[in-house]
Amino acid sequence: MQHWLSQHPLLTYILILAFIIYIFNAVFRASKRLPILKEILVHLIMVIGAFVLFILQDFGLPILQCMAVAVFMMLLLRGRQLYDKIKAKRSSRSDAEGV
Repeated sequence: MQHWLSQHPLLTYILILAFIIYIFNAVFRASKRLPILKEILVHLIMVIGAFVLFILQDFGLPILQCMAVAVFMMLLLRGRQLYDKIKAKRSSRSDAEGV
């Protein structure tokens, strides 16, 4: 896979940038939106950081694979949270009907 990624550098860079943006939005974003200039600055820094990670990926480090595992684990957590929320609604509904 590392060889294929090195043959497709633009796709590799776009995937790294997409993973960075998803991780930032899922983990680090505050509940309120930033002002537009700060938002632009944050995304510009993410673009630069993605380029640094792309260079490390090009040197043979499994950056993209590690980020994919992190995103997969975050999606599993999100799925578990949704499941617990649905389960709590069902139990509260059945408690209300039983009373």
